[in-house]
Amino acid sequence: MTSTSTKDGAAPSALVVVASTRAADGTYTDRTGPVLVDWLRRRGFSVPDATVVADRDIEGFLNPLLEDSASLPRVLLTTGGTGITPDDRTIEAVEPHLEQKLDGVVHAFFARGFAATPHAVLSRAVAGTVGRTFVMTLPGSRGAVKDAIATLDPLIEHLVDMLEGKHAH
Repeated sequence: MTSTSTKDGAAPSALVVVASTRAADGTYTDRTGPVLVDWLRRRGFSVPDATVVADRDIEGFLNPLLEDSASLPRVLLTTGGTGITPDDRTIEAVEPHLEQKLDGVVHAFFARGFAATPHAVLSRAVAGTVGRTFVMTLPGSRGAVKDAIATLDPLIEHLVDMLEGKHAH
């Protein structure tokens, strides 16, 4: 468990959203969302079970959420919908809302994935902030989630502290 907490000592909130038509209609059991939820909980976040949304509905789900930055959790991670097929729209839903991009996080994530398989870079991802929320889109594979956790684990506490204003300069 980490010492991550908000200024008032409460656990910071997080949300995991899975873009998967097959998981949303019950023909496939998502195996990425629960891994991210478990990791976030172990890191001290207050996070509900992952929300699963069909690919075709991801923009309609994320756009209103991201437009109301005051009600966003401190961390929002998505998985799925980052490929290059016409129904992969998670990047398109998230990117216009990012106020500050964190391209270095994405580069580190893809470098880790590329070391395991060159195909890792055939997906897309964005990371950044919306208000005081860190947002990152991840491909919907277990390997990508494993790479994301390995990339974010040494960063997440400092990142949340910065969003909480604990490291303001």
